[in-house]
Amino acid sequence: MISRRNLFAGAGLGALLPAFGRRAGASSTAPAPHTDSVARPRPYTPVVCPDSSTLPWRMVDGFKEYHLVAEEVEQELAPGSRMRCWGYNGATPGPTIEAVAGDRVRFLVTNRLPEHTTVHWHGIRMPCGMDGAGGITQPHIPPGETWAYEMTLPDAGTFLYHPHADEMLQMALGMMGMIVVHPKDPSQRARVDRDFVIMLHEWSLPAGTYRPDPSEMLDFNHFTFNGKVFPGTSPLVVKTGDRVRIRFGNLSMTEHPIHLHGYHFHVTGGDGGPIPASAQWPMATVQVPVGATRDIELRADEPGDWVIHCHKSHHTMNAMGHGLPNTLGVDQRGLEEKIRALLPGYMAMGERGMAEMQDHSRHMTGPENTLPMMGGEGPFGNIEMGGMFTLLKVRDRLASYEEDPGWYEHPPGTVAYRVGEPGKGEEAAPGEHHHHG
Repeated sequence: MISRRNLFAGAGLGALLPAFGRRAGASSTAPAPHTDSVARPRPYTPVVCPDSSTLPWRMVDGFKEYHLVAEEVEQELAPGSRMRCWGYNGATPGPTIEAVAGDRVRFLVTNRLPEHTTVHWHGIRMPCGMDGAGGITQPHIPPGETWAYEMTLPDAGTFLYHPHADEMLQMALGMMGMIVVHPKDPSQRARVDRDFVIMLHEWSLPAGTYRPDPSEMLDFNHFTFNGKVFPGTSPLVVKTGDRVRIRFGNLSMTEHPIHLHGYHFHVTGGDGGPIPASAQWPMATVQVPVGATRDIELRADEPGDWVIHCHKSHHTMNAMGHGLPNTLGVDQRGLEEKIRALLPGYMAMGERGMAEMQDHSRHMTGPENTLPMMGGEGPFGNIEMGGMFTLLKVRDRLASYEEDPGWYEHPPGTVAYRVGEPGKGEEAAPGEHHHHG
């Protein structure tokens, strides 16, 4: 019988302490990125990380060796707003680690933060001393040092990495990433044409500030896909007929119900690995709990621009404030002029709804480094969304997966239309706005 102890016995873990003396050298300089120098056919479709990246590796003494650098980073949420965060290798989330079940891996972690840290390999089965729980399974990694974690990856699945040191602050500031382990036997899981990886997170960035507040527990005002909010998020581009997998990870403070328009999908995996086909079920919304991953799969058989978003309505807005008075239905006639005498430029808003704020944001100057609540324009008008929002763009013909194909051109007769005379319809044209008082 193969036990976990026997499984890891061949990984050479006994040589770790003599070889690294509990740290891998005193230098914090990361090696130049390398990949496998020998071209080999991959038994999997490489993952795609919109607005993020995958982590290079090189073969050293039979190990796939990866290098993570924990450091302060500057992250652009969307044009017009940047955050001073903590992350890995220059970004938050950090680059996705991609490997194959059975790989012997070495993770070198260099600490360039002003305080100590560790890395926990969330969902990975490994020897206890490699688990990254500071003070329990290892000493903390001091600033300026590089430490090594070695293990054999026994399971395929979608996993996470993050600190277990000053966890509240370090994770709130963006220290997290995802790990994708493909099956050693490709037949164990359906091959896909596009395999996307998306980390979900939430931030408290008060208006006019640059540093997220790590002490916030509930009142977050920015919600990101791979560190971006709409309209800064990149679309997921696929061809009609492609089999598509999207892997979501969540290390935020709340769960996120992610909804895909126009499709039913199957939930095919989580942080415990792939789900057998007999246990999968069709859905249009997948709940991604805190500290978990979820994989969904679908056949992209209907072209169009299909929305993907968190279905908590506040999570598809930006830079919201929750201490404002509710003016819906309030007659503000005469009030605007009085307030303007004390506050030049004041505009009364919210009497008929909040959609007008997007139009006003084009000519109203807000606080420094602060996005409007909603942003972006589509072919038919304003896209009144922000936050955890992007598009799955399915096209019959594509020049390249790497290029945004632009807006979908709807075939005649397939767009919702304005009702005119009885029995007749008047189809709205792109760019035509219909405002109702």
